[in-house]
Amino acid sequence: MTVQDRSTTVDGVVSRLRDGMTIGIGGWGSRRKPMALVRAILRSELRDLTLVSYGGPDVGLLAAAGKLRKVVYGFVSLDSVPLDPHFRAARQRGELDVAEYDEGMVLAGLRAAAARLPFLPTRAGLGSDVMALNPGLTTVTSPYADGEELVAMPALELDVALVHMNRADRAGNGQYLGPDPYFDDLFCAAAAEAYVSCEQLVSTEELLHTGPLPSLLLDRTHTTGVVETPNGAHFTSCVPDHERDEPFQRQYAASGKSAEAWQEFRERFLSGDESDYQQAVDAFHAGATERQEARVR
Repeated sequence: MTVQDRSTTVDGVVSRLRDGMTIGIGGWGSRRKPMALVRAILRSELRDLTLVSYGGPDVGLLAAAGKLRKVVYGFVSLDSVPLDPHFRAARQRGELDVAEYDEGMVLAGLRAAAARLPFLPTRAGLGSDVMALNPGLTTVTSPYADGEELVAMPALELDVALVHMNRADRAGNGQYLGPDPYFDDLFCAAAAEAYVSCEQLVSTEELLHTGPLPSLLLDRTHTTGVVETPNGAHFTSCVPDHERDEPFQRQYAASGKSAEAWQEFRERFLSGDESDYQQAVDAFHAGATERQEARVR
């Protein structure tokens, strides 16, 4: 049997996206985000997107660039920086529609969509203000003797999922080598199309002999395309390939202080293609090293 080669490019992925789509982005906070794909969206003309995410800088960057209409999230955080400044500013300006759910509710919504169900019952969200903040939500009563009232979490159906893996093959099988799979497999299963970026494309045989078999998180039946993007999760972490770039993340966070700071950051790091971005990051670190050495002297 001949297995389809699903390899493509970041721009090839973005060419499949359309205004108004609902896009799910995997990872967790500032960890293993498909940032090369996010940066490709920033370079595009796409607008009015709905984003579903356990949010990190993917949400902040797309909000700052005016790409989003709505965000569905369990949280938006940079981990070591508690709040993404660009997302916070967009919320304060009232620029975004939002659906703010409990983390477990987002999980239930993804599971429902992956199973092609209209909703799943969950206890997550009960006893909180989530129901008041999302008046479209409703509850259901268990049909069994317990009669328990549960939140009916609607399916979070995605047009497209974007996730990042440590390794993948050209067929679209994906492997994580870090400590946590997050919910990238559910994002892909919940989507009509799913695109995987990875630190390195390898053979299927190598996937089977690298790490434990449970680390093979994605199978090709849920993958539409796969892209090799070395350091493509930067500046988020993608262990063991690389940790989060904390100095650069602080630089990003500082770009939220003013419109001028954001414009300077965007021109310095986001005005070119992915290769230009990686070179600008290298120059940023080289400059920081030179300044540190000068202080020592």
